Amino acid sequence: MTHTPDNLEDEKKSLNFLEQIIEDDLSSYPYILTRFPPEPNGYIHIGHAKSICINFGLAQKYGGKCNLRFDDTNPTKEDVEYVDSIKEDVTWLGFQWANELYASDYFEQLYAWAQLLIRKGKAYVCNMTAEEVSENRGTPTVPGKESPYRNRSVEENLDLFARMRAGEFKEGECMLRAKIDMASPNMHMRDPIMYRIRYAHHHRTGNAWCIYPMYDFAHGQSDFIEGITHSICTLEFEVHRPLYEWFLNHIADEGQLKPKQREFARLNINYTVMSKRKLLQLVEEKHVNGWDDPRMPTVCGLRRRGYTPESIRNFAHKVGVSKRENIIDVSLLEFCIREDLNKTAPRIMAILDPLKVVITNYPEEKTEVLHGKSNPEDENSGTREIPFEREIFIERSDFMEDAPKKFFRLTVGGEVRLKYAYIIRCNEVVKNEQGEITELRCTYDEDSKSGSGSEASQRKVKGTLHWVPAHTNISAELRLYDRLFNVEDPLDVPEGHDFLEHINPNSLQYASALIEPAIAGVQAGFRCQFERTGYFCVDKDSTTEKLVFNKTVGLKDSWNK
Repeated sequence: MTHTPDNLEDEKKSLNFLEQIIEDDLSSYPYILTRFPPEPNGYIHIGHAKSICINFGLAQKYGGKCNLRFDDTNPTKEDVEYVDSIKEDVTWLGFQWANELYASDYFEQLYAWAQLLIRKGKAYVCNMTAEEVSENRGTPTVPGKESPYRNRSVEENLDLFARMRAGEFKEGECMLRAKIDMASPNMHMRDPIMYRIRYAHHHRTGNAWCIYPMYDFAHGQSDFIEGITHSICTLEFEVHRPLYEWFLNHIADEGQLKPKQREFARLNINYTVMSKRKLLQLVEEKHVNGWDDPRMPTVCGLRRRGYTPESIRNFAHKVGVSKRENIIDVSLLEFCIREDLNKTAPRIMAILDPLKVVITNYPEEKTEVLHGKSNPEDENSGTREIPFEREIFIERSDFMEDAPKKFFRLTVGGEVRLKYAYIIRCNEVVKNEQGEITELRCTYDEDSKSGSGSEASQRKVKGTLHWVPAHTNISAELRLYDRLFNVEDPLDVPEGHDFLEHINPNSLQYASALIEPAIAGVQAGFRCQFERTGYFCVDKDSTTEKLVFNKTVGLKDSWNK
């Protein structure tokens, strides 16, 4: 493509601000290397998915690479279960990392740099408690109080720090702090804690360490070790950036390439909570059935519900990259999966509330095979075979005995087309002793078969109904999921109240269904559209004896209605 000054200017205007930063830096960096650095203390959610798309996407766009680095500096909350789940989710989303790395890989180097800062007079061992440190930090407008241990000699600090590592002190008895400025308007610069004592088994280093670096000391240095060029993180870390740069400036040699931290607005979605702590509470208190409950915003929960990697990547693209916090309507996420499945999901007929129909003029022993388009949006999707017989089931809501004028489905004396099949007329209603309708007796027009090309097949009737054969259908359990919370901001609660009060009591309902036999043999993860009903996905709880389907999303956004 030939670039003119005009289209170059247009391209520049179309870049988001992170892309613009990288464009401006291309001449300064020999390569582009980003990273996705989750803490393995829980399952990643849709907000992390946006960060994954940004970090891997920027690397792909500029011919670079992206590392997956686990920020495993807090052994009391981290577990290999979470490491494995994160790797699975990143891969499922369609990304491949250049290197799998761990902050714990760098513990020895981080310890050496902490010693370097002590020797430079930029760090000291403090014997205050965590509560005392917090109390003496001051406020944004009131300077903090210096620690009485701030001016220990280099030799004493080195000795105490070595003894911390050797396990000579109890948890909380001492810590290593950076010596910066207790009057800084940025609270993170007021002698932040660099190391604390933790006697806990680490999932990778075992019991080799009893001191662990804090996030702010480990993160930037890990970026530096790996040669990360752009450390892209969410907006809450913007106030951490001066500390990120302060540490790097004191450990890097003159002229060494240093990573650049830049921040974007985190993803906030209405009717959803994104806090790992809150999500953990939902799991531990059994308000949901695990991290992969289809009502959870976790990537594994969305996958189990039937979301596709493409729909989540498209959602991240539509949300875009901004510097300003805002709330995204969850209906946009639902639109993205609906749009994707409309193009890719095979169509299946399923009946949730069956009403039997007997076609009295259809031969009793006859069964014929009809053919339905697998997906009308995809010319190459082929067809499926649907057995048609004398007895079928339709949805009970598709029949009214005393129908109003604009009811275009089946009624006594009225006609409808059975999808892929024939036009039928209802002649008689059969009821039980309680007056409930148990059966419809109908006749069919033998010449009206769909696709036959006959004159009768071209005859127009106002209603088309889906159906399943009465004797060869497959029964299944349906789990009908809705939004987990019934208010836009579940965390907006008055004092003394809890976000759990906003849980939607109808977020999971159960139903049964009779489904056309084309689904026989489908496996967990199979996605389809139940015609006129919505999109569904086969759940992992399915067995050879019983299929279980999760409702992914309806055909239309009906929440506001």
